[in-house]
Amino acid sequence: MRTRPAAALSADVVFPVLHGPFGEDGSVQGLLEMLDVPYVGSGVLASAACLDKVVAKELMARAGIAQVDYAGVRASRWQSEREQVLGELGVLGLAVFVKPARLGSSVGIAKVTDPRELGAALDAAFEHDPCVIVEAMSTGIEVECSVLGPTSDPQVSEPGEIVLESDWYDFAAKYEPGGMTLLVPARISTVAREKLRATAAEAFERFGCSGLARADFFVDGENVLLNELNTMPGFTTTSVYAKLWEAGGMAYEDVVTRLCELAIERHAQERSYRF
Repeated sequence: MRTRPAAALSADVVFPVLHGPFGEDGSVQGLLEMLDVPYVGSGVLASAACLDKVVAKELMARAGIAQVDYAGVRASRWQSEREQVLGELGVLGLAVFVKPARLGSSVGIAKVTDPRELGAALDAAFEHDPCVIVEAMSTGIEVECSVLGPTSDPQVSEPGEIVLESDWYDFAAKYEPGGMTLLVPARISTVAREKLRATAAEAFERFGCSGLARADFFVDGENVLLNELNTMPGFTTTSVYAKLWEAGGMAYEDVVTRLCELAIERHAQERSYRF
C-alpha cells in the first residue's frame, strides 16, 4: 500500500498539457508517479518511446507497421564520420526531412531537397538533440486521427485530412491561424480509412498508450503509412485532436472530462497491483 504525499492530496487529477522534453517524454509523468497522483495521458514508458522518433520507428518496424524509410544518426558518429554518414543517407533519396529525435511541434526540422544542404540540416538538428532522424519523404496526403480510451479498448475518431498553405507541415502551419485546413472526413477510400483506424488502435495498444494520442499518417491510395503517435497533442484553438472528436459529435468539454475520468480509472487500476 502506497501513501500519497501530503503536498499532492489536494490534486484529484493532473492534466500535463506540455510539449517536448520534460513534458511529454516521461519526465513529468515519472514525477507524478512518484507523487502518486492520477494524470491524463500515457505513462512513463509509452510517453518516452513515442517522443523518441528513432525508438518509435524501430518499435513500429518490429511490429510490422508500415512507415516511411528512415535512418537514425548519433552526434558522436556524425562528428567523426561525416562523409560516410552522408553517403549512407543517400539511399533515402530526396527529399528528406531531418529532425531532432526527441522534440515536437516541428522545432529544428528541415526539409532537404538538395544533397548539398543535408550536412547543414544535420548540424542544425544536432543543436537540439544528440540523436537525429532522417526520414524519406512520402508522396501521400497527411491524415490524422484522434485516439481516446484505455490501452486495450480505445476509440478512434474519423480521420481528418491536413490541407496545407505551405510546402510542408511546419511550426507556423500547426500553430498560426490559417496555416492549414482540416477536412473531415479525409478524402481517402473506405479501405484506407479502415486500415488507418485499425493501425491507430493497434499502435496505441502496442506502445502501451493510455488516455489519448493523435496518430499521424501518410495515405497514398490504399497505401497507409504511420508516421508517429503524439501522446500529448495540442489543445489550442488550431489543434486537431479535439476538432476531430467535435466533428464526430463529442464536444471539447466532454473530451476533457472523459480524459480526466480515464486518468483516475487508470490510477486506481494500477494501484490495485502489489509492488
